[in-house]
Amino acid sequence: MRTARIAASVSAVALATAGSMVALAPTSSAAAGGSAVSSSAVGSSVYSVAPYVDMSNGQEGLLDTAITAHGLKAYTAAFVLGSGCNQIWGDTLPIGADSFTDPLIAKAKSEGASLIISSGGASGEPLAWTCTTQSSIDAGYQALINDYGVTQLDFDVEGAAVADTASVARQMQAMKDLKATNPGLQFSMTLPVLANGLTGDGVNILTAAKNAGIKIDVVNIMTMDYYTGTGTEMGQGSVSAAQATLAQMQSVDPSYTYANLGITPMIGKNDDGSTFTLADAQTVEGFAAQHGVGRLAFWSVNRDQPCSGTANSLSTCTQLGQASLAFTDAFVPYAGTGGGGGGGTTSSDFSLSLAPGSASVAQGGSVTAAVSTAVTAGSAEAVSLSASGAPAGVSVSFSPASVNSGAGSTLTATVGSSVAPGSYPITVTGAASSGSHSATYTLTVTGSGGGGTGGGGLLANPGFETGNLSPWTGAGAVVGSPVHSGSYALQVTPTAGSTGETDQTVTLSPNHSYTLTAWVQGPYAYVGVSGGATASAWSNSTTWTQVTVPFTTGSSGTVTVYVHGWYGQGAVNADDFALN
Repeated sequence: MRTARIAASVSAVALATAGSMVALAPTSSAAAGGSAVSSSAVGSSVYSVAPYVDMSNGQEGLLDTAITAHGLKAYTAAFVLGSGCNQIWGDTLPIGADSFTDPLIAKAKSEGASLIISSGGASGEPLAWTCTTQSSIDAGYQALINDYGVTQLDFDVEGAAVADTASVARQMQAMKDLKATNPGLQFSMTLPVLANGLTGDGVNILTAAKNAGIKIDVVNIMTMDYYTGTGTEMGQGSVSAAQATLAQMQSVDPSYTYANLGITPMIGKNDDGSTFTLADAQTVEGFAAQHGVGRLAFWSVNRDQPCSGTANSLSTCTQLGQASLAFTDAFVPYAGTGGGGGGGTTSSDFSLSLAPGSASVAQGGSVTAAVSTAVTAGSAEAVSLSASGAPAGVSVSFSPASVNSGAGSTLTATVGSSVAPGSYPITVTGAASSGSHSATYTLTVTGSGGGGTGGGGLLANPGFETGNLSPWTGAGAVVGSPVHSGSYALQVTPTAGSTGETDQTVTLSPNHSYTLTAWVQGPYAYVGVSGGATASAWSNSTTWTQVTVPFTTGSSGTVTVYVHGWYGQGAVNADDFALN
């Protein structure tokens, strides 16, 4: 998970957040929402709700209480780490001979709880990443099955490991081998996401599975630590990430449904300062019940207790004031695929989201976005859609203008030729008998020729000469030095758990060829597009170097232009983008 762990042999807490890599353009929920619920889903079993338990942080007693007093039927034990061609638990003791972890697992089993074993995490890697001998990898994973009698294995792949294609290939071969010799074995891949879906490397993992001739039973997404601001609505962010991820999954293999998707938030305070609340838990549980999501989890049962503290307590509590195991109580009612879920509430409510949440359009043009609603409690109700805050000369319409919660609509913003260039926040509101919910759509208007300051073609603020980031979004900062030209440039600073990505979403002509260029400086400076097209280039130069990225748009024409560095490397500078 993208969060802190405490190993028994470690005296200090290390906050290791495996974070945002290449951001992907948000995907219309209409593409995801049409999937039928599979009757053979993993989520139809006891594993519908299987939160993570850190088996080495000293708070494992909460697991016993969750099982015996709160109805928890399954959990995910974390983490087994690869160590060469051997495997150890996070407290550095070997699997099958851990005098601390093994008795905890045995006790939970005696109390009727089913077990998933997870390998990897933010501070380690699964065996296929640390061992290059395929027979040893297969034998190691088989040992987990034999030693603990499990039929479910989870592989939590984060940080640079997501992009390690050789290790991913070994992993998929191991799973193919194990499935052939272990009837009924199922596995999940736990991967980082932003609210707009998997990273490009995450999609590559799905492709590697297909190329190996296997299907991932559960693509489990970590809906946490987006680093988009402390006010991020984490419940709706989880829903948006789920919708976008399913569309990405189906682009690789159309047979994927929500039954092959898992959602795993970090309850309470996240490492980036955002907060996943009990209300967010209700939003996620309601969405899962509506769509038949294969698995709900969270990080972690150990943290499901109140406290007041600093970041150093993040691994052991939520830093909220909820009752102990309140999040467990919120998720346990989920009945899995085909189940009612609902968390026990009888009043109706809904959520509203936009995909994408921002776009650039030239004077005289128009742009669309998908408006998604979902039933989060009770039953479906009529929702009327409206928009406010659009500047003079911009009209916003919805088709249809009223939907039943759970259905979607299309927003169209039409920009007059005299509308002044700039960024305009537009509030989209859904009103129903139960109340109203809103989301913000940021519309950036460029000149009729598409140009922005610095000759960016179809990009706004391409040279950052406005002195601020808008309409770019993300972790970057505008600086006065170093610059390639003009007075300002962009600087993104990666951390151990984040690439420091900065993005701008633009709507281009569908099925058309374009060329993106930018000047970059610094270690592993990546520039590219994602969403409606996927292409990138990078430079590792200490001097300003121009990178060129040709690409062709898809049927929507919408792409996200991005720049980022790489985990643990130095700052990357970017300037003078152009898109033509």
